[in-house]
Amino acid sequence: MDSFYKYHVFFCVNQREPGADRPSCANCNAQQMQEYAKKRVKTLGLAGPGQVRINKAGCLDRCELGPTLVVYPEGVWYTYIDETDIDEIVDSHLANGKIVERLKIDQ
Repeated sequence: MDSFYKYHVFFCVNQREPGADRPSCANCNAQQMQEYAKKRVKTLGLAGPGQVRINKAGCLDRCELGPTLVVYPEGVWYTYIDETDIDEIVDSHLANGKIVERLKIDQ
């Protein structure tokens, strides 16, 4: 069965209370990076059915490795720092199907 999207990307944007035992992706600009990725795939003409969908997610439970995102259908997990990293994930993985090994989180 074909997937409705070629790639479905989920960005953890979870926000924990100050002093929480675990880190929070929201404290690492996750919301801004999700919005940036969404605009970037749209600008490149990659957004929409049959192509790429960028979504927000609650906690993905990879907190200590964050901020995190996951790309389906492969289930490839990434961490990132800034727009340069997001550009590399979009350009390499989402546009050309090549996993960005330097940002990949081990399963």
